[in-house]
Amino acid sequence: MAKKKVVILGAAGRDFHNFNVHFRDDPSYEVVAFTAAQIPDIYNRKYPPELAGELYPDGIPIHQEEELEDLIADHGIDEVVMAYSDLPYSHVMQLGSRVLAAGADYRLMGPNTTMLTSSKPLISVCATRTGSGKSQVSRKIAQYLKEKGFKVVAIRHPMPYGDLDAQRCQRFASYEDLDRYDTTIEEREEYEPHIDNDIVVYAGVDYEQIIREAEKEADIVLWDGGNNDFSFYRSDLYIVVADPLRSGNELSYYPGEANARMADVCIINKADTASGEEVRRVRNNLLDVNPDATIIEAASPISVTDPSLIKGKRALVIEDGPTVTHGDMEYGAGYVAAQKYGAKEIVDPRPYLHGSLKETFAAYPHLTKVLPAMGYGDKQVRDLQQTVAAAECDVVVMGTPIDLTRIMDIGKPYVRIHYELQELGKPDLDEVLGAFLKKRL
Repeated sequence: MAKKKVVILGAAGRDFHNFNVHFRDDPSYEVVAFTAAQIPDIYNRKYPPELAGELYPDGIPIHQEEELEDLIADHGIDEVVMAYSDLPYSHVMQLGSRVLAAGADYRLMGPNTTMLTSSKPLISVCATRTGSGKSQVSRKIAQYLKEKGFKVVAIRHPMPYGDLDAQRCQRFASYEDLDRYDTTIEEREEYEPHIDNDIVVYAGVDYEQIIREAEKEADIVLWDGGNNDFSFYRSDLYIVVADPLRSGNELSYYPGEANARMADVCIINKADTASGEEVRRVRNNLLDVNPDATIIEAASPISVTDPSLIKGKRALVIEDGPTVTHGDMEYGAGYVAAQKYGAKEIVDPRPYLHGSLKETFAAYPHLTKVLPAMGYGDKQVRDLQQTVAAAECDVVVMGTPIDLTRIMDIGKPYVRIHYELQELGKPDLDEVLGAFLKKRL
């Protein structure tokens, strides 16, 4: 019987996971290629043979997504697997139409095929969109469980943009670990806040190995999701964060709606900054598709290290990269803070862009007010530093959750912002987690 030839569409995350758990050791398939999107400079390399397994002694090439039709034609591809996230339904089906027109089947792989099982209780935090506020939800859950005396280990959605074999299974417990693994800005944004709270974080490429290592030191495992992807693990409590500032997206983005339908608990974050109508719309949409879900309304109030540095000043705002790029937000918490604390002017970063940041702004034309903290490699970090140096501003407002001065020279007065989850009324996470512990442990 001939092998079924497959291409996996991805962004260096879900694509590798789906391959590892479903295709890697199955001789009835031949995965001919991965394609890459969303993340700069992750194509024109290979998924290494050390990870690809015995059936792929030469590894598997990673191509640009633009080459999809040529790959199908040149290799007689039978099936194309969609394996990345935070996409509007129109884009998912545009890709599907390209695949069908080229003659291949188009596939979305679901939880039963891709979720692994842990021997420890596992809580997942996912979302309906990138930038909804998963991080502060994960931090609050970890802190609650820690205060109850449990050893919590977080497993973060993959961001392997470097040496894939070296990133097979990574453990982060200190800033030294961040430096040792040469982490990107995006990775630091997710790992540093957990490390600050004395929570160990695992991430990498092989999530079977990762969960087995995490289980050795965890009483409870916390899946800290990325984008709006669904969890890689079967969950005992499935928490999903929705964003009323993008109301309606919870029913029109892949796989955010799937998350909304699977959720045990839905948290409507940013309820303090959205309108009442936006909050009601999200609540109604969530309950329409998942009437049994517990709904929590919450805020993420913002504070800054020194408000006096902002008042009356020209502020350059740097935001979390994914939130304002493929997350489609025009601005994030940094911009809100700059306005809240009285900036005289929000500096338009576009006249000062260097290198790869010009390409980023061309790819995301909605960006006009803020500078995304793009740093997927040393070159992008240099481009970001040069852009900040060139900008005519009095203060830099860092909306990203990390201290950028650890990896680059800001060279100007700066403030960092902080935000934590604050539930509004009842039910709240204390009630939900208390019931979980009583039932599960």
